[in-house]
Amino acid sequence: MLKMFTTQLTGLFKRIEDKAEFAFEDGARLLAQGHTLYIIGLREMKAVEFEALEGAEPFKGAVVLGDLDKVTSADRVLLFSRLSDDEDAVHVGQALQEKGIPFVAVSAGAGRLVELADVHIDLQLSKGLLPDDEGNRYGYPSSMASLFVYYGLKFTVDEILAEYE
Repeated sequence: MLKMFTTQLTGLFKRIEDKAEFAFEDGARLLAQGHTLYIIGLREMKAVEFEALEGAEPFKGAVVLGDLDKVTSADRVLLFSRLSDDEDAVHVGQALQEKGIPFVAVSAGAGRLVELADVHIDLQLSKGLLPDDEGNRYGYPSSMASLFVYYGLKFTVDEILAEYE
């Protein structure tokens, strides 16, 4: 089962890379332009927050989004949610849009969050990666996919900022 999961996960990462090639570049450019980078991960996506702040290679200058009133239009937000129609994610996206705060959203699907975000990267996850004996699917690695996207954005932002140093 692990071999099949590994194969499916590799395919998922490749799909994200192929389908979001330009979104990675656009998202990184948007994030690099901000004064402060705020990151918010909803539910299991808190894994991205922890990686960005506490990981071996933290995202320089990033902070976790707490009080939305402190964020200004000079700042940028990177929002992670399992699904693009998640009510909490849409609520945050609407608040950011109303305040004129540019943001990149990372989630699966084509829900309302896609329309609200300045740049959206689709996690390409509509169901679990592995089939069971009853025809259902399991193994939904949303946080792993989000960490893959996070690193893609971080590496690209780092490259952009290095050009200006």
